[in-house]
Amino acid sequence: MIEVKITTEDNEKIAINHYKNNYESVIIIAPGWFMTKDSKSFKQISEIFSKYCDVITMDFRGHGHSSGVYTFTSKEVNDLSAVIKYSKKNYKTIYLMGFSLGGAVTLIVGAQTEGISKIIAVSAPSCFEKIENKVWKKEAWLPTLKKCELKRWFSIRPSIIPQKKIKPIDIVEDIKCPTLFLAGEKDPTVENWHTKALFTKAVCNKKFELFKDCCHAEDLFIQNREKFVEVCTSWLFNI
Repeated sequence: MIEVKITTEDNEKIAINHYKNNYESVIIIAPGWFMTKDSKSFKQISEIFSKYCDVITMDFRGHGHSSGVYTFTSKEVNDLSAVIKYSKKNYKTIYLMGFSLGGAVTLIVGAQTEGISKIIAVSAPSCFEKIENKVWKKEAWLPTLKKCELKRWFSIRPSIIPQKKIKPIDIVEDIKCPTLFLAGEKDPTVENWHTKALFTKAVCNKKFELFKDCCHAEDLFIQNREKFVEVCTSWLFNI
């Protein structure tokens, strides 16, 4: 694995971990808010999927080793677009996997970009303004506590300036490639109705999978690793 920095159209430096195993396909993994490419769970996800294809896991702006401040999907489309452009120079097949707000960005960019083979959106919100984020609930704070990584926490730099956002629910019909929508039954942060609404409105080849007793985003992998890997690899690689 090597770390590379890619420059976006608005001149931010986006850090990626590139797992190269000489496959002709690559999956770009886009973590959500407050998670990075070097988070324990995302390193594990990356290593598992590197058995099937090359992997690029990214830090959005304002996270980890990337520059800038996080704008909660407003400008992060530039980050993922830059990583896709980098990937197209090296790969014939490009998959996207986004988690939470990273899932929202993945859907937005997937609707705007040609040449994406398949998408997986995990706990993606239909609209940023409607995110529940019930941080006081046990289902929210307990998984967060278990994932505590102080180095990661101190790397997060959010923007305090409100900015216009594209709503995933408004563009999901424009996605042409096959898309898998995953949600946790007990998600207190982005309740699973968001994912169901996105799935219902999508017109592409699509599938919806609800993870029983699971919470939010990477928690689906943490709480039910076997099912997560099985569902995702089956969707991507027809395994």
